[in-house]
Amino acid sequence: MKKFISIGLLFTLTFLLFTTSTKAQETSYEDGKNYILGGLEVTGIKSYNEQTVKTYTGLRVGQPITIPGEQISAVINKLWGLELFTDISFFITNIEDDKIFLELNIIERPTLSKVTVYGVKEKKVSEIVKDTDLKKGKKITESLIANTKNYLQNKYKKQGYLNTKVTIATAIDTSETNAQNMVINVHKGDKVKVKDIIFEGNEQLQAKKLQKALKKTKKKKLYRFWKKSKYIEDDFNEDLTSLVDKYAENGYRDARVLSDTIINVDENNINIKIKVEEGNKYYFGDIDFVGNTVYTDRQLAQVLGIKKGNTYNGVLLKKRIADDTKPDAEDITNLYQNNGYLFSSINPVEVSAENDTINFEIRIIEGKETFLDHVTVNGNDKTNDHVIFRELRTKPGQKYNKSDIIRSIRELGQLGFFDAENIKPDIQNPDPNAGTVDIDYSLVEAGSSQIELQGGYGGGGFIGTLGLSFSNFSMQNLFKGEAYKPVPMGDGQTFSLRLQASRSFRVYSLNFSEPWLGGKKPVRFNLSFSRTQQFQYDFINREVNKDRQFSITGVSAGLAKRVQWPDDFFTISHSLGYQLYDFRNYNIGLFNFGNGSANGLTYTFGVSRNSSGPSRIFPMTGSNFEFTGKFTPPFSLFSDKDYKSIKDESEELLNELRTVGPDDASAPAINRRLEQLEEERFKWLEFYKIKFKGDWYTRIVDKLVLRTNTEFGFLGHYNPDIGDVPFERFFVGGDGLGNFTLDGRDVVQLRGYENSSLTPIDPLTGSQEGGVIYNKFSMELRYPLTLKPSASIYALTFLEAGNAFNNFSEFNPFQVKRSAGVGLRIFMPAFGLLGIDFGYGFDEDYSPQSNGPSGWQTHFIIGQQF
Repeated sequence: MKKFISIGLLFTLTFLLFTTSTKAQETSYEDGKNYILGGLEVTGIKSYNEQTVKTYTGLRVGQPITIPGEQISAVINKLWGLELFTDISFFITNIEDDKIFLELNIIERPTLSKVTVYGVKEKKVSEIVKDTDLKKGKKITESLIANTKNYLQNKYKKQGYLNTKVTIATAIDTSETNAQNMVINVHKGDKVKVKDIIFEGNEQLQAKKLQKALKKTKKKKLYRFWKKSKYIEDDFNEDLTSLVDKYAENGYRDARVLSDTIINVDENNINIKIKVEEGNKYYFGDIDFVGNTVYTDRQLAQVLGIKKGNTYNGVLLKKRIADDTKPDAEDITNLYQNNGYLFSSINPVEVSAENDTINFEIRIIEGKETFLDHVTVNGNDKTNDHVIFRELRTKPGQKYNKSDIIRSIRELGQLGFFDAENIKPDIQNPDPNAGTVDIDYSLVEAGSSQIELQGGYGGGGFIGTLGLSFSNFSMQNLFKGEAYKPVPMGDGQTFSLRLQASRSFRVYSLNFSEPWLGGKKPVRFNLSFSRTQQFQYDFINREVNKDRQFSITGVSAGLAKRVQWPDDFFTISHSLGYQLYDFRNYNIGLFNFGNGSANGLTYTFGVSRNSSGPSRIFPMTGSNFEFTGKFTPPFSLFSDKDYKSIKDESEELLNELRTVGPDDASAPAINRRLEQLEEERFKWLEFYKIKFKGDWYTRIVDKLVLRTNTEFGFLGHYNPDIGDVPFERFFVGGDGLGNFTLDGRDVVQLRGYENSSLTPIDPLTGSQEGGVIYNKFSMELRYPLTLKPSASIYALTFLEAGNAFNNFSEFNPFQVKRSAGVGLRIFMPAFGLLGIDFGYGFDEDYSPQSNGPSGWQTHFIIGQQF
């Protein structure tokens, strides 16, 4: 028999002596004697190399060794610590004089071959396998099984499944050597609901008020759908802190939770009993400021906003010192950090408590005034550095200002070139002694180019659209072949091209914009060209006559400058535009002539203020409003034409034409004269157009955002004898997509109604020729499903109301058409904004066939503004 030294699964070292044969029994074994290791054999291994194991033991043939002794114990412990074996044994195989020969026998732990998980969704299995590291080839140990079981139970308990049970079993896999399959059964059961929350010891604050303080732990109620009842231990512990804070807000500084008890009602319901000790109610006494030299006591007290005699509110005091929930909060810490004192420290200290009054000292260590040493950016693989640095409000050498950092984050997010959720300013190398600090902005590039490729049926045939928009274009690299990736990019310019065509119309547009003309100041230059053509289409015979057409050719150029007053969110813009309206044997009903041309020379002045952010795609705070006035020169004021006579003669001819009828022999001559008069009347268009649009974004809770919107537009004229121009009208209703607009119209979205169906009918012509005044109000609740750079998705619900009117005398801002609905938006950098809305119109529209509420309408949104 063999003499052996072994270690078992119970971590107990056992030393037993055996002989290898009858002859070996004559060899005596002396306890504690020093031997020379004559040889070492490793047996039992299946997946490891024998020499590797020998090397790991550290035992070498020829070395002195004591049997038994610390050397053997150390080797066994070392091997056992690997958690690779279920048994480790040393055998004495032979003793020759002072030489001893040993055999190391090990039993390897089985390796994991396959994992099967029951009781969870299939798509969750890979997540479980990854989190528990149950990969193929992993050694199966008791700790692995225990840790996996604990992980799964805790995972689902955190989701409210308090009765989760997990069983794990293993079975030999005969297809592989020393391998086992693992089967995990997860039985989550139902979520445990909180049936009731019971408070004990509360005399000053009602239970209802205390229950509201528990933000994440709510008792079960049928009407509450936005916050489900469930018990999660971590959330409950946070709520207990909030409960104490609620008392602190009401003056009870010494309030504490004595105990909390979970009472099982049944398998799926629990009650929670919370016992509190309220203590006495306290009030603020004297509040003294110590250590302040930069600001006076009066200035600091004004920011603190707490006066002697106020009910003690520990939560409010903490927020007025440093509000961690708002990076731009109006607190004392930000007051110092916005004025260069990065290393300042403000601590409120209770100095005395007299009866129910607590006196405080606000101890301030102002530190050294801090300046920016280095400002760097990283992560901008496509966008050139100068495009980023010109938007930053933090420059080297400037005094440190926390609000400038927050504003810089907003400006970078508004560019649309970077993922607004991942703009991270990193404060580096702070040196309190030198008063310097570095800032590094970490950026993640987001796709800034879009392609629009659409096809559909409408207007008598197939409509195809091709649009290319590059919002981070580089014109200076246009002739550098190596800069095409796939187009020259990086300078923040915008270049877009859009082509749309069908059998009956064509639309071409080209736009270029430079946001920093000259590169030194934020002056935006914009240049655009457009041309549209409409051909006569016979809807009955489905034929197109290209000899009868109407076209508009336009060019415009503009400048917009960011100004500093009233604040630096304001922009003032100016633009000049020219449009040529050309008719060739084509009457669209807006003019009383089908041949000839009209001209429009316009000047547009705009004032806008945009403080929304941080993301351009999904703003959560701030506002965005825009006022524009579009004017033509009053040409009739400088003309000797008698427009009253022209108007009177036109009306006489129209009446005569109605009398004789269109088939009368005199009708052609009347029409020709009427066309001459109308062309003379509208040779140069005269009008002014005023528009206002405002959007406000309010964060309700977390990322739930309320967007409120109001719009107004009015089209007027200078000369009553000329009247309102037939172009530039307002068409209200539908999805708001003006893909095909030849006459400068504004297409106003109002969901729940068909496109342009809220445009009133002109009593003279009996057709919808566009309103000259409109107003609109809307409210949207938005919540993002994901804001990743690859795709931003958010859901919304809306209420809208608006209307259009033929003249100002009919205008009534409260006479509106109402709607409500839900929608979804998806923004992908390559394709822009896509969405769908389901809206219900509560009122009747202006279409002749309307005989009741508009009802449900489906609207598809493509490339519309955010």
